[in-house]
Amino acid sequence: MTQKKSDNKKLSAAIIKQMLTLTTSGFGLVAALAWNSVIQEFVNNYIKKYLAFGSGIISLLIYAIIVTALAVTVTYQLGKLEEKFEK
Repeated sequence: MTQKKSDNKKLSAAIIKQMLTLTTSGFGLVAALAWNSVIQEFVNNYIKKYLAFGSGIISLLIYAIIVTALAVTVTYQLGKLEEKFEK
């Protein structure tokens, strides 16, 4: 009987952990989509006007560089935060 309760607690903890991971991932996706829109608007409103007409590829390249730099920075900072909490 005690073994069964222990197994049930482990299963419940695993389910809660998985639900937390899925929820966090979902909110992360929503946040990423929001930032995607912000960066696109920034490039369209502030950078594209300084480029020649028909320079869509250049503005897309600038957009990709900004998104990549942001992703690397956030991932690096989260990695450092994870290391801090693991110690």
